[in-house]
Amino acid sequence: MEHHDHDHSLAQDMQTMLDMTISRRRSLRWMFASAAALPLAGCGGGGDSGGSVSTTPAADTGTTPATGSSASCAVIPEETGGPYPGDGTNSSVGGVANALILAGIVRPDIRASIAGASGVAAGVPLTIKLQMVKVKSSCASLAGATVYLWHCDREGRYSMYTSGVTVENYLRGVQEADASGMVTFTTIFPGCYAGRMPHVHFEVYPSLARSTSAANRIKTSQFGFPTSMLADTYAATGYSASVRNLANISYATDNVFSDGSALQIASVSGSASLGYVATLTVGVSL
Repeated sequence: MEHHDHDHSLAQDMQTMLDMTISRRRSLRWMFASAAALPLAGCGGGGDSGGSVSTTPAADTGTTPATGSSASCAVIPEETGGPYPGDGTNSSVGGVANALILAGIVRPDIRASIAGASGVAAGVPLTIKLQMVKVKSSCASLAGATVYLWHCDREGRYSMYTSGVTVENYLRGVQEADASGMVTFTTIFPGCYAGRMPHVHFEVYPSLARSTSAANRIKTSQFGFPTSMLADTYAATGYSASVRNLANISYATDNVFSDGSALQIASVSGSASLGYVATLTVGVSL
């Protein structure tokens, strides 16, 4: 029978096994510590989402959401331009309704009619600030993008279309985004007409030069306002019909916003007596 010498005692073997276990635990701790010091893959970038990152909707606090290249953003939903776009895609009583080609349509203040029309829209003052960002480029500012914006007056009428204001073209305007991607419009708070929450329409064009034809638009959408500020707004002179209409509608039953409006509710500051400032980040798929 072949004999093998055993070089270690049982106690020595057990101590060796214990030392190996301790060494393994230390190695695991070092490995986890090293991993924790590394940046997480995908943070702040695109990944499988195609460059779109979600954003938390601005709360109804009157604060302005973060904007610019450091903000998180998502592509704003595509929406209908509605029956009153005035962008040359349909007709009114006077023929094709196209505000895009009117002399003076590129302007920050859209309260007055232009190009020979003389009407001025009255109502609670409203400043609209839209921050244009490129979602696929880490939410970088979209300088040079051009916005055509329009909405109804305090009576719920759309210039160029509604009886009584077909010859007017107020509450329609075009603005080119500045170096920070911002466009600003001076206007009045829109009324609430039957069947819709108060809202503002807009189209985005790649440049000012290409904003004279609706065929060049790259986004059509709408935005609304926090419900908490609407009662005070509509207590102002001229908005009595809005009070009645608002009582019969909500974002849940609105035929445009009912599928979700988280990216389409502007942050609003100010008051009905002094005027409001509405701010919204508009993400486009660029």
